Amino acid sequence: MNLLSSRMDGVRGEGAFAVLVEARKLEAQGRSIIHMEIGEPDFPTASHIVEAGKEALDSGWTKYGPTQGDPELREAIAEVVCKQRDIKIDESQVVVTPGGKPILFFPILSLLEPGDEALYPNPGFPIYESMINYSGAKAIPIPLVESRGFSLDVNVIRDKLSDKTKLLILNSPQNPTGGVVPEEDIRAIAEMVLERNMMVLADEVYSRIYFEEKPFSITSIDGMLEKTILLDGFSKTFSMTGWRMGYGVMPKWLLDAVCLMMVNCNSHTSSFSQRAGIAALRGPQNCVQDMVAEFAQRRDLIVDGLNNIPGFSCTKPGGAFYAFPNTTQTGIPSDELAHRLLHEAGVACLTGTSFGDYGEGYLRFSYATSRTEIQEALTRIDKIMSGL
Repeated sequence: MNLLSSRMDGVRGEGAFAVLVEARKLEAQGRSIIHMEIGEPDFPTASHIVEAGKEALDSGWTKYGPTQGDPELREAIAEVVCKQRDIKIDESQVVVTPGGKPILFFPILSLLEPGDEALYPNPGFPIYESMINYSGAKAIPIPLVESRGFSLDVNVIRDKLSDKTKLLILNSPQNPTGGVVPEEDIRAIAEMVLERNMMVLADEVYSRIYFEEKPFSITSIDGMLEKTILLDGFSKTFSMTGWRMGYGVMPKWLLDAVCLMMVNCNSHTSSFSQRAGIAALRGPQNCVQDMVAEFAQRRDLIVDGLNNIPGFSCTKPGGAFYAFPNTTQTGIPSDELAHRLLHEAGVACLTGTSFGDYGEGYLRFSYATSRTEIQEALTRIDKIMSGL
């Protein structure tokens, strides 16, 4: 018996979790697996943040809280957002959610309906397309261009915009490519958006994980705060994936709708986690700086190594912690190649098609693991590819 509604037909999962399950099965059989499939920092949550969480539990922060989020945390978020992006907002424009995904799900459901169109990057985080489909709107993929550092082609966006377009999703630094969209491209996109009746969802969860030029936020452009949903969070920046905290900054009229979705779905984000979030934002930041410095070294190691493997070509990413090598010269489809690397080399990675059709010919490796593990993975992959 199947009583599922038709709206579930367009909902998809995340390939990383499926590959993780498969990799764990191989490990249970005694196989040695190097995990490069999950996008999760391997660093512990900083001790001052953990202590703040413990203290919150001991102090009774175990009860219901405001749906919009702890007022003190929202104030801290507003301070950081203003400083990092050189904009002016206050805590009334901030909503705290259990992870970043609700800031994809709730605004998309609040804004889109059947007949609307939404543009999203492809290859991109699979939840973008999934949630657009769930809303009943039409998902329009915008291909990322490897020769442009995996930026969006502004001319393609211009061609795809129509009277039906209600939303454009931007992600910089990007998952899965690690690309950073240049400021000039973002300014060109803003010009198009400002003259239309539409919104931008700016996914900036990797905003502080960059290696050269600081990513430019579309919210920094005059007029765009009123037309943008800003998504950020604690999982990647502070290695707090299990604490489940993200946040959104948006116009008040939309924030009210998102809070209605929150109260109907989650009630609120856990109270003690939010107290730890205050410590993360207002406490020492060396934990973030040290992590990014280590990621930079890992990036150079994996990119140089992949470029020395037959059939692989890897652009150096500007942010996040992903390498996205082009593997078309191997002549092996992405799905098959990822499967072979897992089962023959013991290296778990993701096929580019996990992130959309334009991901064919690519693989994604998360270098959120030790340099020793990265070097071993490169050795294993090279051995397999050299033997073909």
